[in-house]
Amino acid sequence: MGRGVPVLGFDAVVDRLLQKREPYHAEYLAMFSSWYGGICTDPRAMLIPLDDHLVHRGDGVFEALQCVDGYLYLLDRHLDRLHRSADIAQLPWPVDRQRLIDLVKETVRATGSRDCLVRIYMSRGPGGFSTDPYECPASQLYIMVTRLKTVPEDKLTRGVTLKSSRIPIKKSYFANVKSCNYLPNVLMTKEARDAGVDFTVSIDDDGFLGEGATENVGIVTRDGRFLVPRFERILQGTTVTRMLELARPLVTSGELSEVAEADLRPEDAYKAAEMMIFGTTYPVLAVVRYDDRPIGDGVPGPCFRRFRSLMLQDARSGLGVRTPVWAEGDEPAGADDASSAKETG
Repeated sequence: MGRGVPVLGFDAVVDRLLQKREPYHAEYLAMFSSWYGGICTDPRAMLIPLDDHLVHRGDGVFEALQCVDGYLYLLDRHLDRLHRSADIAQLPWPVDRQRLIDLVKETVRATGSRDCLVRIYMSRGPGGFSTDPYECPASQLYIMVTRLKTVPEDKLTRGVTLKSSRIPIKKSYFANVKSCNYLPNVLMTKEARDAGVDFTVSIDDDGFLGEGATENVGIVTRDGRFLVPRFERILQGTTVTRMLELARPLVTSGELSEVAEADLRPEDAYKAAEMMIFGTTYPVLAVVRYDDRPIGDGVPGPCFRRFRSLMLQDARSGLGVRTPVWAEGDEPAGADDASSAKETG
């Protein structure tokens, strides 16, 4: 009787990889791998070793940022947070900061797309399957570039729904590390899908609002205060931090009365004029129902529209927050229509 499972040689594995064509591969544009020592554009080769601590222990840190119209948006801020996360995780950078920036740009250029999403992963690296970090000879860098998702039109016109999560919030020490150990975040997303809502938000031990699976939340009170949960207990999002900066001049103009961090309970959100979520993929969306209660008038409000306009303008022309990918005169001939920036807000 022959064996039921074939034992594959290297060439047989490669042959089987060449047959792997999945629909989601169309979203994968390019990947840099320090393990490979280069950039690959074939999704079938976008792999990392199973014995990399990132895979079997979640031992790594990451960031995600947009490239809009050929400019990396908020790159320096994302790298600053990556540095903080790596320091807390005691993870040495595999390359210096300037080399990392150069590699990000080269990987984006390899796609020929001016609009895309960039994910940067730093891992402890391959070298065994235990929890011992010293079994890994060298940390590794992976840069993944995918198509930039467009905002579904109904999410803009009708808003999104939110519910309080039952998944325990991360303790503050780990809450401030953007690590690849994302099981709680995955369970929060599953919880949302299973409940038929768009997003969930964590609640801390004191009953205060925390954060979403990959998003921050904020409210606008009926007296015009734009408030977000305090950052000492949650991961400080780069998008919501930038939104706070962009919103502060609205106090001077009289459009808002205050912009601040605060201890917010679900009840504060229930009574708010507006509620919003902020994140890299969809920078700002209006929450129209939270825990099955309508927020404000139950439709996206004027602050959401103002905030969205500010975010879109900032991503396209903000001073000090955009890093060019191409040198002047070297831009690709045309943008990828499937990843157009016109609906990234």
